[in-house]
Amino acid sequence: MPFLENRRTASILTYQLSALTRNAFLPYPAAAMRIIDRYLLRQFVQVFFICFVSLDGLYVVIDAFSNLDEFLRYSEKDGSLFGLMAEFYGYRSIFMFERMSSMLTMITGMFTVTWIQRHNELTALTAAGVSRTRVIMPIVAAAIAISLGTCLGRELIIPQLAKKLDRDPKNLGGEAGQELKPRFDNETGILMQGVYTFANEQRIQQPSFVLPETLDQYGKQLGAENAYYRPPEGDRPGGYLFKKVLRPSQLTEKPSLKLDGRAVVMTPHDAPWLQSDECFVISNINFDQLTGGRSWRQFSSTAQLIAGLSNPSLGLAGEYGADVRVAIHARVVQPLLDLTLLFLGLPLVLSGANRNVFVAIGLCGIVCTAFMMVVLGCQYLGEISLLEPALAAWAPLMIFVPVAVGLFDRIE
Repeated sequence: MPFLENRRTASILTYQLSALTRNAFLPYPAAAMRIIDRYLLRQFVQVFFICFVSLDGLYVVIDAFSNLDEFLRYSEKDGSLFGLMAEFYGYRSIFMFERMSSMLTMITGMFTVTWIQRHNELTALTAAGVSRTRVIMPIVAAAIAISLGTCLGRELIIPQLAKKLDRDPKNLGGEAGQELKPRFDNETGILMQGVYTFANEQRIQQPSFVLPETLDQYGKQLGAENAYYRPPEGDRPGGYLFKKVLRPSQLTEKPSLKLDGRAVVMTPHDAPWLQSDECFVISNINFDQLTGGRSWRQFSSTAQLIAGLSNPSLGLAGEYGADVRVAIHARVVQPLLDLTLLFLGLPLVLSGANRNVFVAIGLCGIVCTAFMMVVLGCQYLGEISLLEPALAAWAPLMIFVPVAVGLFDRIE
């Protein structure tokens, strides 16, 4: 591997720097730094790639062997085992990259600096008049590029892959029923309940929606054998299509139930497109929001989260939407947190004469653990409304930026 030849590179760089400073036609900063920048960027990219492949590969191996029986069972009716696992873990690797990128950037930066110290390359550069701050500029630029790329992926790519990423290895086809946790539609006051949900059909088995007093003229409960989510189409709003209605009796022969003059439970009496044993419950809570829980928040873009805050059916106003507001603020502050973590790690290896790679590994673990505990702790306090959502997301910066500035001043 190219980065294993660093002993020779140190002397080569020293010679090049000396030659460039003697050449009046090649200005030292422009020519010499291009060589150094390319060299450090190559080192950084190689180490980053190795670290990511190693960690992601470890996750894939452990998870694949834990769920091998499920993959074998599903591949018997849906194609090859290798293709199935490659598709499943290919999508998961994209999400893993988004989750691990900030930690990997800090680890890679510390490893790169430790490696050039170990083989006296940093000594050669500083002896030629290059400041340590200037040496790490390629690493900082690469970290910024990775952080921005991760943000774009989180906003543009991951929301498009949400259904693929939300697949459970034990329920790859979405055919197994998942228990439905009751959820209120805060706009209509309906409590949405059921026995199981089936993701492949967007179906609720034996739905039992509890109607509020404003809608219980025919009975308190609305039950059927199955309910299917239907997205908005044309003039028809989104909601749940109940088939083979069981309760209330003879509901399908009666007029639709209205709230403030707007139909909420539509019946065949007023909706000719419904069959004689069907009804339609209008709701702005889609199937993913009904069943997704935290995964909906995790895989949604910031624009979708903001739209969720303004959705009256979800009832995210006030304290009930604190977790979503924390997530939105955390998305905004994440690039700054990534750089703060990098500037916490780099001074630990630049300010001293440490050349031990294993010491660098230990420092990486300590810094990452302390940083992530503070970040997750502040976000949790925001989710349970002990801190304001904005403060919960920005508090880690207030804590660690002064520390990072103080450490960075010691580099030179």
